[in-house]
Amino acid sequence: QVRVVESGGGVVQAGGSLRLSCAASGSIFSIHVMGWYRQAPGKQRELVASIISGGSTTYGDSVKGRFSISRDNAKNTVTLQMNSLKPEDTAVYYCNAVLAYYSGGAYRNYWGQGTQVTVSS
Repeated sequence: QVRVVESGGGVVQAGGSLRLSCAASGSIFSIHVMGWYRQAPGKQRELVASIISGGSTTYGDSVKGRFSISRDNAKNTVTLQMNSLKPEDTAVYYCNAVLAYYSGGAYRNYWGQGTQVTVSS
């Protein structure tokens, strides 16, 4: 059984900062990608940032230069540092892990339950 658990959401004023953390646990052999997605009311879920095991990162256009993603491969954790937050960053943020149970096994998507981030103007 694999669990993906987020923490760190909350309410912050525009211009402020928040840090989100996510930990994957359970029967895990290898995690290829860890990342963050978000979904605002009435909108589709979108990529915020992702990082592969080798360290390469990808960011959504709207967060480039403001958000930073990092990862601890030994602990199966990923962190999203969010700076210069804007009201349009308000959304439920979901952690995603693409992982395999065993050597040679298929990589599958796992999602956390989501954490609310609200940025007030």
